[in-house]
Amino acid sequence: MPPITPQQITSLQKNSENIRNICILAHVDHGKTSLSDCLLATNGIISPKLAGRVRYLDSRPDEQLRGITMESSAISLFFKLMRRPGNVQEPVAEDYLINLIDSPGHIDFSSEVSTASRLCDGALVLVDAVEGVCSQTETVLRQTWIEHIRPVLVINKMDRLITELKLSPMEAYTHISKLLEAVNAVMGSFFAGERMEEDLRWREQAEKRKAKKVSTAETDIGTEADAGTMEFEEKDDEGLYFAPEDGNVIFASAIDGWAFTVKQFASIYERKLGFKRTVLEKVLWGDFYLDPKTRRVLGQKHLKGRNLKPMFVQLVLETLWAVYESTVLKRDQEKVEKIVKSLNLKVLPRDMKSKDTKALLTTIFAQWLPLSTAVLVSVIEQLPSPPVGQKKRIPLILDATPGHEDINPNVRGAMVEFDKRPDTPVVAYVSKMVAVPESELRNNTRQQLSAEEMREIGRQKRMALARKLAEAANEAGDSTTDHVSASNIGFTDVATPVADEEAGDKEHLIGFARLYSGTIKVGQELYVLGPKYNPSNPTEHVHKITVTELYYMMGRDLQVLDEVPAGNVFGIGGLEGKILKNGTLCSVDKGGVNFAGLGMGGTPIVRVAVEPKNPSELNKMIEGLKMLEQADPCVEYIMQDNGEHVILTAGELHLERCLKDLRERFARIEIQSSPPVVPFRETIVSVPDMTPPKEKDLPRGMIVATTPSKSVTIKIQTRPLPKDVTEYLVKNSLTIKKLHKELKEREGANKRAYGEANAKRELDEDDALLEAQQTRVLSVQEFKKGLQEIFDKECPLNEREIWAGVVDKIAAFGPRRIGPNILVDATGARMFRPLLSDPATTQLASPDPASETAGYRNTNLTPYLYHSFQLFTSSGPLCHEPLQGVAIFIHSATLHPTSDYQAQRLRGEMLTLTQSCLRSTFGDWSPRLLLATYLVTILCPPTALGKVYSVLTRRRGRILSEEMREGTPYFTVTASLPVRESFGFSDELRKRTSGEAASPAMGWGGYEVVVDEDPWWEPRTEEELEDWGEGGGVEKEGVQLVKGWVEEVRIRKGLFVQGRKLVVGAEKQKTLKR
Repeated sequence: MPPITPQQITSLQKNSENIRNICILAHVDHGKTSLSDCLLATNGIISPKLAGRVRYLDSRPDEQLRGITMESSAISLFFKLMRRPGNVQEPVAEDYLINLIDSPGHIDFSSEVSTASRLCDGALVLVDAVEGVCSQTETVLRQTWIEHIRPVLVINKMDRLITELKLSPMEAYTHISKLLEAVNAVMGSFFAGERMEEDLRWREQAEKRKAKKVSTAETDIGTEADAGTMEFEEKDDEGLYFAPEDGNVIFASAIDGWAFTVKQFASIYERKLGFKRTVLEKVLWGDFYLDPKTRRVLGQKHLKGRNLKPMFVQLVLETLWAVYESTVLKRDQEKVEKIVKSLNLKVLPRDMKSKDTKALLTTIFAQWLPLSTAVLVSVIEQLPSPPVGQKKRIPLILDATPGHEDINPNVRGAMVEFDKRPDTPVVAYVSKMVAVPESELRNNTRQQLSAEEMREIGRQKRMALARKLAEAANEAGDSTTDHVSASNIGFTDVATPVADEEAGDKEHLIGFARLYSGTIKVGQELYVLGPKYNPSNPTEHVHKITVTELYYMMGRDLQVLDEVPAGNVFGIGGLEGKILKNGTLCSVDKGGVNFAGLGMGGTPIVRVAVEPKNPSELNKMIEGLKMLEQADPCVEYIMQDNGEHVILTAGELHLERCLKDLRERFARIEIQSSPPVVPFRETIVSVPDMTPPKEKDLPRGMIVATTPSKSVTIKIQTRPLPKDVTEYLVKNSLTIKKLHKELKEREGANKRAYGEANAKRELDEDDALLEAQQTRVLSVQEFKKGLQEIFDKECPLNEREIWAGVVDKIAAFGPRRIGPNILVDATGARMFRPLLSDPATTQLASPDPASETAGYRNTNLTPYLYHSFQLFTSSGPLCHEPLQGVAIFIHSATLHPTSDYQAQRLRGEMLTLTQSCLRSTFGDWSPRLLLATYLVTILCPPTALGKVYSVLTRRRGRILSEEMREGTPYFTVTASLPVRESFGFSDELRKRTSGEAASPAMGWGGYEVVVDEDPWWEPRTEEELEDWGEGGGVEKEGVQLVKGWVEEVRIRKGLFVQGRKLVVGAEKQKTLKR
């Protein structure tokens, strides 16, 4: 099939029924890019012999070097399918446009998966036939579920079952069946979780309706009228699971270039067996057997003890095994010729005699079971077109967008009904910004030349060469030109003008977008709606832009378009400086849709500080950092208060790629980077050998203090939260954030208490590390009930009295108002408003001391206590890292103005006093440092298990589980690994195991105590003094380690370090006399 031309693209883009927007999703190294290569070969973009090896869509040099995809790439494919419309006997050719997006599988680039899936209506989910369901497989399946896109399962690398595992066809069938069950179990868990949420919401609504009826004393007629709405509607899971008989499962080997579906073999055996094709499609997979005598299909219960093989094994797998055994495993020329003849294939004699067995195998399968046919036909038949997909997806997505109640009905209707008329509102979603060199933008028109035009260009080149040769001969003073070589003379192609090299290397940003309604044209004016846009406030976060360029993407190439109708994936220019990472384009300025407000995944946790080697190039570096932040959906750039320029990335590999791009593409200067910095958390625990409390007359962790002006006295106590309570708060951080946003929308008094700027900053910023573990957003009642149950069940018996009723006294969470620390109002005088009360009936207290709202007394001290709590939990006493798992009780706060009382001094005195008190009470407990950890999954053979364990132990990893994958000789090892120890982990693991251990999959695992030691520990008992000496001359190994981490962070932040020598080995300066 020849390469697709721009004219064909333009005509195909207008036929939306024949467009398919799909993405390829899988775990790393499961064959996504190899599968893409096989599909590209059908369009003549690459040679079929190079498919699976050239990795065309991996356009970056580091992608080719590492052999993994780092950026999602898009390409448009043309496919012609013969169909019989209605009862017509003669098939009619239909042209289809497949917009294909290849996405990364590495955990560091999971944000690229989110950007790709939002633009598509369907997905090809690849699973390695040997490795099975891996961590990223579950992630991408969850992504298809969240985005409401229909998946097709591709069981790839089937050849490994034959060549590596040496399984028999029957064993392979059992293995594939279990693999299919594992994938369907993942899909079933998503369905069950959603049904539980819907059931819970239905029960809450039913209780509210029931309470409303009782309160309003409704008549029996009204009760009967609402009876129908009280029934819970059950949903069927039909069509949810993958089943080969339904056509949504493809068996493939991308590296060998073959794939098939059950329907294909049903059509092959239709005439041979004399069965109807529809019957064969249903019985070719599963426990169905072919009776060789009667030629009838039998179920398992009708076997009557006979040892028959399933039809899938007998008719499909055994044929595949025979081809591999005769070509690759045991070369048998006679058997190969017999197979080729029986399959009616035409293989050239030179191919049959070739010593390259892989080439012969590829030739046979290319004619018998071509991969492109099976995959693209399944895509066309199983995955929806844009009109069908949007009608199902868009209502569900719109209901999840911010302010969906205020969306313009015309906009909603145009998107749902797929209206692409010119006067229809234009709505497009820009999922990410792509950096493209100017040279590629300038020469972006690839024209198909005729033979006459090519001859004319050749004639002009020959004339230019002759002139160059003549000029060179004249300058040398020699009449002969035989010694002058054309290779030694540089000349310019007459058809290509010389461009300035520096201008050609400049990077430009274009948007990677999907158009949902209307038609977008060059020169059109549109509105950019930012991620914080809300239709209820249509004047905020809106910018006007003019479309300067439109492109369709062909991998590395960009082809120019004049207009794009709805339903297409395209590139758009003119967005530089208007969109940071993603946004929505709309032709109406009011009532638009905010697709960018939805979560897109990705958790940046590794940060480095960068600076230019030459300080005069600082501005270039800043411009490069800003462009890098726009071009990468998971990079964050922060300029800290101390002047440091910091970038946050998702992991080691992502960090390496970002620094490389910054040096070579965006800033184009030499960059120095600090060692990677990972976050810590501080907490306190209760252990038997703690120091005596500082206040002997008060309980542990409690202190009473007075300001220097004697105007305020406070009584505060700190306690460690139970571990299960802390985990519950971390898991439901988004629920807490939602609670605060609802309160902010209802009331504005908190802006006066905290300061409008601080309130906005704290509520708008996302703590990605906490939100990475959020499963779903709970209601206030459900969250409160779950928290109360954990306090009741998990608290020790001797602490039940302390935590009794504490849920109703929670006044705040921190830091950033969503953290896993609580502020408890233990005054008994309703000084604070309970946070977990019903937001519909509870109002925020006013900061005016004379006012009382909803029965809660608020004083001038309340906002300062709130603010002190947030400050303390965001900057702990060990090394100014955020706290986790700490409860702060406010027992009393009394204001008694003295004769020299000044209101202006109150804020400073209160903040200073509260901070010093909290730091003092912190020392009554045993502090601990929590390390950020990865959840690591490693696939390895049993011979490499010992080496894997030694590498993990050396890096302070903790083994969580070890399971053998049934039917394979591989073990799956799950471990917890500190992030600070993960740098270089993959390389060391690969070296130690000689490449036997697959690339480890590392996902966010939360914070945990890796070394359970107190950095402030000092020997006190006689045994400790005898072992470690007085004055801490010798320290425990664990204490030294944790203390070193604390000092390292304090030095980096410029804090005081006890006993640190600033100058070592200094000498007296000598002043020389004249």
